[in-house]
Amino acid sequence: MTADTAPEVSADTSVLRALRKIRGPQTQRNREFWLLLFSVLISGCAIALVQLGALGTIDPMILLISGGLAILVFALHIVLRFVASDADPFVLPIATLLTGLGIAMIYRIDIAQHNTGWAAYSTKQLAWTAISMAGAIALVIALRNYRVLYRFTYLSGLAGILLLLLPFVPGLGDTGANADVWVSIGGIFAFQPGEMAKIFLAIFFAGYLVRTRESLSSVGKRFLGFTWPRMRELGPVIVVWLLSLGIIVSQRDLGTGVLIFGMFIVMLYVATGKTSWVLIGLAMVAAGVAAATQILSYVQGRFHNWLDAFNPELIEADGGSYQLVQGIFGLAHGGLIGTGLGQGRPHLTPLAESDYIIPSLGEELGLIGLFAILCLYMVFVSRGLRIGLAGQDDFGKLLATGLSFTIALQVFIMVGGVTRVIPLTGLTTPFLAAGGSSLVANWLIVALLLRISDRVRRQPRVVIG
Repeated sequence: MTADTAPEVSADTSVLRALRKIRGPQTQRNREFWLLLFSVLISGCAIALVQLGALGTIDPMILLISGGLAILVFALHIVLRFVASDADPFVLPIATLLTGLGIAMIYRIDIAQHNTGWAAYSTKQLAWTAISMAGAIALVIALRNYRVLYRFTYLSGLAGILLLLLPFVPGLGDTGANADVWVSIGGIFAFQPGEMAKIFLAIFFAGYLVRTRESLSSVGKRFLGFTWPRMRELGPVIVVWLLSLGIIVSQRDLGTGVLIFGMFIVMLYVATGKTSWVLIGLAMVAAGVAAATQILSYVQGRFHNWLDAFNPELIEADGGSYQLVQGIFGLAHGGLIGTGLGQGRPHLTPLAESDYIIPSLGEELGLIGLFAILCLYMVFVSRGLRIGLAGQDDFGKLLATGLSFTIALQVFIMVGGVTRVIPLTGLTTPFLAAGGSSLVANWLIVALLLRISDRVRRQPRVVIG
C-alpha cells in the first residue's frame, strides 16, 4: 500500500463506522407496534363485550389488569427494538391477540359459574400471562445467539426426559388428575412438566439431527420408489416411538405421546428430505394406536366416545361422551355468527375454560369467529415455518420448524378432538386454554422464534450475478 492510498482507506473506514452508528427506520418493529396496538384493542373490546353481555355493565378493574398486561407486551416490543430489531413482526401480535381472546372467554365462564378472586380461572390466567410475558422478555434478553443451544443438545434431551418422569417422583405427582402428568408442590402450586419438556426435546432433536443427517439421508435401500433407511438409522426413531408409547401407557397421556413422536418425525423429514421417514412414522403411529386401543381401557373409551358419541347409554355413562356432545351442541348453538360474547351458555360444557375452550369460543363467536382464530394460528405457524426455511444453518432451521409444528399439531389435535374429527386427547389449545404451564411454554416458544428470526434476517445472503 502506498502512502497516497493509506489516508483514503482510513477515510473510507471512518465513514463506514459512522454509517453503522446511524440506525435506519425499524420497519419491522413499526409494523409490529401497530399490529400490537390492534391486538390489545381487540382483546380489551372482547373483555368489555363479555361484561356487557353477561353483566350488563363494565367493571373497570379487570380492564386495568389487562392494561397492565398490555404494558408488558409493549415492554417486550421495546426490548426487541434494542436487541432483536429484525425479528418477525407478526409472531408477537398474534400470540398477544390469541392470549387476550382466551382471557376474555375464561373470564366469561367465570362470570357464569360465579367464580371470584383467586378461585376464578381468569385471575390465575392473568397471573400466568404476566409470568409468561416476563419469561419471554428474559429469554429474548439473555439468549443473544440461539446457536449456543446447540452445545447443550444432549443435556436438553436429558432435561426433557427428566421433566417427563417428574410426575412419578414420590410426593410430587398429582394423583387427582385423570392423567399422571401434573406435579404439585405443597398442594398449592401445580404445573405440567410435559409442556416444558417439548421445548427441551425440540432442542435435542434439532441438535441430534444436525449431527446425524448425513447418515440418515444418504444411505439405505431402494424399494417401491423410496430409499428406506438401514436398521442402525431406524434406532433413534424406534427409541422415540417407545418413549411415546411409554408416556401413553405410564402417564395415560395419549396427546403428549403423539405430540412428541409427531414433532420428531417432521423434524426428521425436514433434515433428510426423505418421504420414507414420513411413511415409517405414520406406520408406527398406526401400530402404536392400534396396540393401545386393544390393551389400554382408557384409550378404548376415547375411541368409543368418538365413534358412537350420540349413543344415549354412552352419554350417561361415567367417563362417557357427555362432554363431547355438549361441546358439539354448543357449536351448533353458535351457528354462523355466534350468540355474542357473554350471551351464550358455554359453561354447560365440562372444562369449558380449558379442554373445551374452542367450543366455548365457537358458541359465542360463531363459525366465522372460529375460522378467524384458526387463521391466526395458520399465520403464526406459517411465519414460524418461514423463519426455519429461510435460515442458512441447519440447527436453527430444524428448531424453528419443530417448534412451529408443535403449535400446529396441538391445534389440530384439540380442534379435531372437540369437533369429532379425531378422538379427543388431553392437550391444551395454545395461548387460548386455561393453564399456566402451557401458557409459559408457548410464550417461550414465541421468544425463541423471535430470536431465530432476528438472526436469520441478519445473516448475509450470497448474491449471484
